[in-house]
Amino acid sequence: MSHVGVPRGTVRKRRSLALLTAGVLTIPVLAGCSSGGEETARGVPQDIAPAARETVADGSTVNWAVDALPATFNAFQADADSATTRITGALLPTLFAMDRTGQPKLNPDYLESAKVIEREPKQVVLYKLNQQAVWSDGREIGAPDFVAQWRALRGKDSAFWTARNAGYERIEKIERGADDLQVRVTFSKPYADWRALFSPLYPKEITGSPDAFNDGARTTLKNTAGPFVLRSVSKSKGTVTLARNPRWWGDRAKLDTLVFRAVAAKDRTQALANGTVDVADIDAATADRITLARRDRGNNGQPLNHGPGAEITPAQALRSWAQAHGSDEDAAEIAQAAREKNRKAVVAYAAEQKALRDFAVRKSLEPAYTQLALNGESGPLADDRVRRAVARALDREELARTVLGPLGLPAKPLGSHLALAGQPGYKDGSGALGEQNTKEAQALLADAGWTRGGAAEPPKDTKAGSEAEKKDGKDAEADAEKKTTDDADKDSEKETDKDSTDKADKDSADNEAAAERKKADQASADRDSEDSAASRDEGLYIVGDDSKPGAPAPATVGSASAVHVLAPARTAAVQGTALLRQAGLLGEDGAVAATDKQPGGAAGAYAPVGTAAPAPAAAKGQLGKDGKTLTLRFVLPSGPGSQSLRSVGDKIAVMLEKIGIGTEITKVPDESYFKDHIASGAYDLALYSWPATAYPATDGRPIYAKPEPATDGSLLVEQNYTRVGTDHIDQLFDKAAAELDEKAARELMKQADARIWAAAGSIPLFQRPQLVAVDKKLANVGAFGFAAPRYQDIGFKNRQAAGSPADRKK
Repeated sequence: MSHVGVPRGTVRKRRSLALLTAGVLTIPVLAGCSSGGEETARGVPQDIAPAARETVADGSTVNWAVDALPATFNAFQADADSATTRITGALLPTLFAMDRTGQPKLNPDYLESAKVIEREPKQVVLYKLNQQAVWSDGREIGAPDFVAQWRALRGKDSAFWTARNAGYERIEKIERGADDLQVRVTFSKPYADWRALFSPLYPKEITGSPDAFNDGARTTLKNTAGPFVLRSVSKSKGTVTLARNPRWWGDRAKLDTLVFRAVAAKDRTQALANGTVDVADIDAATADRITLARRDRGNNGQPLNHGPGAEITPAQALRSWAQAHGSDEDAAEIAQAAREKNRKAVVAYAAEQKALRDFAVRKSLEPAYTQLALNGESGPLADDRVRRAVARALDREELARTVLGPLGLPAKPLGSHLALAGQPGYKDGSGALGEQNTKEAQALLADAGWTRGGAAEPPKDTKAGSEAEKKDGKDAEADAEKKTTDDADKDSEKETDKDSTDKADKDSADNEAAAERKKADQASADRDSEDSAASRDEGLYIVGDDSKPGAPAPATVGSASAVHVLAPARTAAVQGTALLRQAGLLGEDGAVAATDKQPGGAAGAYAPVGTAAPAPAAAKGQLGKDGKTLTLRFVLPSGPGSQSLRSVGDKIAVMLEKIGIGTEITKVPDESYFKDHIASGAYDLALYSWPATAYPATDGRPIYAKPEPATDGSLLVEQNYTRVGTDHIDQLFDKAAAELDEKAARELMKQADARIWAAAGSIPLFQRPQLVAVDKKLANVGAFGFAAPRYQDIGFKNRQAAGSPADRKK
């Protein structure tokens, strides 16, 4: 079992593994994607109802839904979550905020300038602070705040319970410049992502001592420097209330108060309808209800062909009336009760729909993507040929359409692990792996020794699966590195594309003979798999027959070893339950049963009522080797809010069936999905998300770093939960992190991305949808996309800008 490792020299107190359960995942293009030069692919624009400040009224309050009250207000602690990020964004300095294209931009509210003034003999950055910038107690923001934060986060003092120190450990010293408003930072070695540092910036009163850092900022922030100040925190009401900062030197906040209110996802439709919240991230079902409510506006608010009772036909309604008024008193009583219950539901639904007319759905794409993770630590997926076969079996365009198409968002697959469409440097690197191709996927499996008759063969006196062909120790590592990267580029992005494509062609040529030998069997397997796929429902079940001789035992999911917590990447650390839920990784409630079995399926299966047990693997054309079937453990969350993710997983299972790979789909409780399965390695296939970043060299490295062996024989995987990596990928990240020329650093990141594709441990599928319900009278708030909110501009449109009298009514 692999472990998540702690970097050398870093010690921190563990707090119930909160990082693993709420802090790391953020955190889901395809066949035929090009692999040419840097692309100009536009990202989906933000949707925030932009309005000039003069058209926004002064005063009033906005209620903004968050999943839960923040566990801490210290964004550098392990249990910081999305609520921490959202709230501190309005309270603390961000020196370089993300703009709508995903680039860091200097924030003039805090900085007059910031630039590298020396490169030799050492990198020196000079910050010139805004002369008016002060903390809420009136003290100037200055060098002492920078020094205190550096000392707290550089990783040399274990008394500070920090979640990350990336970049701070490279700083050699911080000095006062020519005056108190200048801060001079000298680095011990070059650091390209220096703009990522000191955001958010905390006052020295918080970062200056371990006690203040560890506990003082968990429940309150007494000293801030944003357009708002923290007024109160109410656990009983589930609210964090911010008030306009009287000392704010920038554009005055339009709102008097901004209230962040904890509202579970399952309660958001009702919270919107009853006016409890004005802004809320929502799921597709709630978005549909708002759309229908606005459509029905001309029908006096009455729902048309939707809601409770909408499916009842005239004949059914007549039959219900007859039963309620019939001579059978018992039947009449039951029918009357059912009719009354339905009537109340219809009335309640209509009232909610009428209220939802006052909201608009703002749509964009989140700065995060969903991937299919392939655990390459052991079993069949330890063989890179099997991983590549899985990847090349996927129709990623279809998977993107499954999630994004119904929302009216561009259903384009993602082509990079390190940038999203619209960001500078985005380039589709999927050509390093190859486009979707069923025949080539089958040839890769045949080359790895997986055949249709392999499940019936007696076991050989070797290790099972791909381990039989793999050498031990350094030889195995060298083989894997060679197979995935030998033909990738060496000095330039063009060479990367060309060599990666040559490698794919060579693989195809080398395996052509094997593919032809298996052609008849594979064609039969394809037909059998297609027949099976056609009969499948959207329900989840285990593919294959668990009870037949030679089959692997059902996966034991949920037994995780003790894990060591590693500091996550800068952006990943602040991803919390909201991000997980929007990705479909968390359900509507916090506790879900561990199993969701339904009668009628095979033992251990999840199947709709009446579904027959699947046929034996051999009859379905499932591949095998040494008497064992090629079956992968596919772990998915079981919560009611993760249906779209399960739909994607189900489609992936069908795609894999077509090439002879079986899947054991196991649904697990949302709250244990990441900690007990992804982080601990108790899976073969899984779906989870990562956030995008403006600093891929820093934030991407721990996600794709090559795992290292620990003294106890386990692996230190950092954040690389696929356990797939190479030395060359690590070297490219290190070079990019030290490359001060932005263009050259981007080229290195493109090379790294091509190699990550070739290793086939992580397959990006699509950028995640972002749906936000917003009171239609509000301006400058909604689906922000890449950009950070500008809280001082949020407010209700004034009467002249609001439009009709109905729109102006509040």
